Amino acid sequence: MSAEGAGPGPGPWPGPRPGPLCPEHGQALSWFCGSERRPVCAACAELGGRCQGHRIRRAEERAEELRNKIVDQCERLQLQSAGITKYVAEVLPGKNQRAVTMASAARELVIQRLSLVRSLCESEEQRLLEQVHGEEERAHQNILTQRVHWAEEQQKLDTIRTSLVGMLTHLDDLQLIQKEQEIFERTEEAEGILDPQESEKLNFNEKCTRSPLLTQLWATAVLGTLSGTEDIRIDERTVGPFLQLSDDRRTLTYNAKKSKACVDGPERFDHWPNALAATSFQAGLHAWMVNVQNSCAYKVGVASGQLPRKGSGSDCRLGYNAFSWVFSRYDQEFRFLHNGQHEALGLLQCPAQLGVLLDLQAQELLFYDPASGTVLYTYHAPFPGPLFPVFAVADQNISIVH
Repeated sequence: MSAEGAGPGPGPWPGPRPGPLCPEHGQALSWFCGSERRPVCAACAELGGRCQGHRIRRAEERAEELRNKIVDQCERLQLQSAGITKYVAEVLPGKNQRAVTMASAARELVIQRLSLVRSLCESEEQRLLEQVHGEEERAHQNILTQRVHWAEEQQKLDTIRTSLVGMLTHLDDLQLIQKEQEIFERTEEAEGILDPQESEKLNFNEKCTRSPLLTQLWATAVLGTLSGTEDIRIDERTVGPFLQLSDDRRTLTYNAKKSKACVDGPERFDHWPNALAATSFQAGLHAWMVNVQNSCAYKVGVASGQLPRKGSGSDCRLGYNAFSWVFSRYDQEFRFLHNGQHEALGLLQCPAQLGVLLDLQAQELLFYDPASGTVLYTYHAPFPGPLFPVFAVADQNISIVH
């Protein structure tokens, strides 16, 4: 006989109350056979007994091992339950509030834009508001479903833990051993309950307010009449050495020869033919128009004040870094450029004027051809502020329309 942690031979049953006896030998079941997974008596465990050569240990040791497992499992269940409680109490209410807040902001955005073209798009307003409402309801319903689901899972964990604690408290060694399969099943059931995970289904989807019709009408209303455009002037301190700035600070003309009269300074681009506007924007809706009909090589867009000014590297080149977002023309190729990513635009004709709309509330940058009423490109992303209108020209000239 091999024993784990004890010598051979029978021993007295621990505790004051004698337990069931071995049906074969009539002796106390004071040993545990690990091979057969059951309590046995000393005679079964001795040389010549049915469990000879099996893994034998005292029943009290096996019971203590099970107690330790139950304690560890109860601690894990308590931590998991606490995590679910925190998730339900803190995360889900925040998700719900964020969905409500974003839905409210989306409504304001839709109503604000449609107010400019109310006579043409009342049906579109209704359709979009219904989509916002539907998206809000979807997010809210998913949050409610999650709340119910995790309440049920938490109840399961509490039930399992209560059952295990009851076993730990009320069962003696032999009863505990006899409940081993139930303990295993309870533990396995608890391990099948996963922790809460982040899910996009709980978030409000801002894309529900995006409508090609709305974008087209909105851009036409703002830029088509020039009623919403800004009075943009170029900051002469930023003008690159191959550019000449007009007296009204609205026209940039390219010159292949570097200007000797150009005084260098920390704000000036010293290599690329770039220039920043004197005005920056941190919030709200802003629009401006640029006359580009004379140039076959230009860039128009926005840039962060963090855009480097010195050197010939890509960090100063518009559209080749994280600090600039531009519409670009080179000969017959039109592209949107940002952070070195180039997105080709298949335009049927060269725009004579280029409208730029920057909506910082909606985190949207839009380029527009007022002659054809066409939205050329729309970019959605968070922008770091402040943002400056930015310009580059390498052929002829471009002018800010006022």
